[in-house]
Amino acid sequence: MTDPDIPSAYVRDKRTPPPTREELRARIPGWGADLDPADRPSHPKLQYPADTGAHWDFPERQPERQPRERSVEHAFVTPVFGTAQPLRGLSGVVRRFAYERFSEGRLAHWVLLVAGDRIDAWGSHLRSFATLRPDVPATGVRGELAHGGLRSRRGRSDARHHLIDPVVVAGPWVAGAAVTYTGVRRVVRALRR
Repeated sequence: MTDPDIPSAYVRDKRTPPPTREELRARIPGWGADLDPADRPSHPKLQYPADTGAHWDFPERQPERQPRERSVEHAFVTPVFGTAQPLRGLSGVVRRFAYERFSEGRLAHWVLLVAGDRIDAWGSHLRSFATLRPDVPATGVRGELAHGGLRSRRGRSDARHHLIDPVVVAGPWVAGAAVTYTGVRRVVRALRR
């Protein structure tokens, strides 16, 4: 017997039996038009109970060594979950807040997850400058100029983006460099006084 506290989605045998054909036909007008198995190529997989070979009623739970993010809609984390990218830093704080505070049906949840992703990406870019091989902004401007990029775009539907694409890709890098230059300049001036 399965534990009634475990959600039905995670058990091998569903707890509530499906309604009978007669119940469905009485409740839904036109139900049963596709009852002939010959008309449905997916018929064999619809047989239940299917012999899945599962040796469990509820899968063994993966140990949770670090707290994992979990939507407010769910009672617990799924039995098996990924651990490759644990939450860390400011992006982890933003993502954890999105999961703890907002439902997956709310826009704020997804906007915060995207913001956390952008914070993580910028953090990785900044950390790369401390290495011997820093990230290079992949604007494609050199390729556009050296290999006939503009000529190959002629007649395409995205022609109106010719001028704005390099700005959108390179703009944040140029702005970041300008802010860094201004900040370093102010610090140097302050130290000279």
